[in-house]
Amino acid sequence: MSKSGLKLGFIGLGIMGTPMVLNLIKGGHVLFVNTRSKVPQELSAAGATVCPSPASVAEQADIIFTMVPDTPDVEKVLFGDNGVAKGLSKGKVVVDMSSIDPIATKAFAKKINALGCDYLDAPVSGGEVGAKAASLTIMVGGEQAVFDKVKPLFELMGKNITLIGGNGDGQTCKVANQIIVALNIAAVGEALVFASKAGADPAKVRQALMGGFASSRILEVHGERMIKRTFNPGFSHRAAPERPEPGPARRQGAERGATADRQRRATDAGLRRAGSWPGGPLGLVKALEALAQHPVAPDA
Repeated sequence: MSKSGLKLGFIGLGIMGTPMVLNLIKGGHVLFVNTRSKVPQELSAAGATVCPSPASVAEQADIIFTMVPDTPDVEKVLFGDNGVAKGLSKGKVVVDMSSIDPIATKAFAKKINALGCDYLDAPVSGGEVGAKAASLTIMVGGEQAVFDKVKPLFELMGKNITLIGGNGDGQTCKVANQIIVALNIAAVGEALVFASKAGADPAKVRQALMGGFASSRILEVHGERMIKRTFNPGFSHRAAPERPEPGPARRQGAERGATADRQRRATDAGLRRAGSWPGGPLGLVKALEALAQHPVAPDA
């Protein structure tokens, strides 16, 4: 596949989608875009064509990317009124880069395949920083031939790109990623709350731990944010309701009886006691602070 002049669609232009689109445009491609809010001016200035609906994007583009918050959003974008499916023709490719339910992903793929089109699930890790730097980790589920066709485009958005297996396996890998990240954030948060409440300087504790076996990317980046009280999420985040709907990790865990589900239930219980969960997953430290009745550091 040539790297120049492809007609690409992109739906979902939040803090992740916008820089990903810009990187595709920098790669020499023609972009047709749609989002539920206002299209960022920088995309129009870069030459992206704004379409009135996901169906219109699918009519114009040969490969259509989606990057929206959750499973119901993907379903609506793909199969709702004026959804992508309405604009597809045989031979096109749909690539969902959202982080959603692996089980639903398999069902979505079958419905797209039935229209004579190919489907990849390709969730990412790396946040806004990785999206801007085109250094995202991309976990892909789908057929090898389809992956090979789209891989040059993935390479414009990321660095570590892996075909995990069939449809749904990319999302399963992302769930595994989130389990590891969430537990590490909780561990770092609890360690820093403990150190601070015991009277030690959490910044100095973090500095010391960075030189030992406890060192990790979570301690390096998120540990610093906990201390500096920087809780802005690196992705679009909607505040969890009082009784949150089970996310992909919990649904998969419940179905398989995994210990991850028990951990998630414990975390949910802590969050309900602590109140809201600000700043996305990093805000878990707020819950731990509330439970300990002591902050890692004073709010600015």
